[in-house]
Amino acid sequence: QVQLVESGGGSVQSGGSLRLSCGVSGYTYCLGWFRQAPGKEREGVAVLESDGTTRYADSVKGRLTISKDNANNTLYLQMNSLKPEDTAMYYCAASRLWSVCFFYRARFGNWGQGMQVTVSS
Repeated sequence: QVQLVESGGGSVQSGGSLRLSCGVSGYTYCLGWFRQAPGKEREGVAVLESDGTTRYADSVKGRLTISKDNANNTLYLQMNSLKPEDTAMYYCAASRLWSVCFFYRARFGNWGQGMQVTVSS
């Protein structure tokens, strides 16, 4: 059984930084961060696959970094140079079945509770 516990959301001004954390319990393959803005579909932001491959949405490349601390089983999303369009609910996600996930939501069977990130201009 996989459990994901998120922390670190909040409000920041444009150009600022935030770091999101997700405590992971249970065995997983892919791990990822998704986000959902009001009135929009949930979209993939960053994915870490089981072989260490990282994938990023074009809109966040160079600004957001996904990483995992294996010592404490925590997934991170370092967000720099934040923009108002980054405002959304952010979700940590995990796959117990797939080692290659891309941004296919259907491959992620476990989700965190979500946390709000608000970037003001």
